[in-house]
Amino acid sequence: MQQNYLENKTFEKTNFLVSPLLKGEYENCIFRNCDFSNCDLSEIKFIDCHFLVCNLSLANLAKTAFMAAKFKDCKMLGLHFYKCNLFSLTFSFENCNLNDSSFFQTKIKKTSFINTQLNGVDFTDCDLSASIFDNCDLTNAKFENTLLEKADFRTSYNYSIDPEINKIKKAKFSLSAISGLLDKYGIEIDQ
Repeated sequence: MQQNYLENKTFEKTNFLVSPLLKGEYENCIFRNCDFSNCDLSEIKFIDCHFLVCNLSLANLAKTAFMAAKFKDCKMLGLHFYKCNLFSLTFSFENCNLNDSSFFQTKIKKTSFINTQLNGVDFTDCDLSASIFDNCDLTNAKFENTLLEKADFRTSYNYSIDPEINKIKKAKFSLSAISGLLDKYGIEIDQ
């Protein structure tokens, strides 16, 4: 079966549930105001692609490749990134809603999460070394056996990270949110 290859193409206001995206490789493509919700994106490669104001909620990401993908102003609820092709998995998120998604066992060093909702996101066994969490809401995000060395949480909030079961050497936190590292002890901290 011949694989589709598209380069430097812009997709606008497309509902991919109605007109499915062809399997193949998309390089330097822009997806603007597109709806991928509940779509099968399995085995598709996105290289240097930009997703702007798109809905990818509950899309099937089995063996999907994201290489240097950028997501901005996207709704991305309940995504299972751990099912992606993990080779060269790199992306960044700005003004996105990733609530209830999972990055279980992914190696996504130096990932940028900017102004992003990360409520209930599972980062168990994830390598987030040197990642940036800039002004992110991490309510009920799960950090367990997570590599957070040199990660920056200084402007983020509502996180609960147990230093005894996560690696946080040289990670950065703000004094005002330091209680998120002490939650398990049930102590009260006055500010």
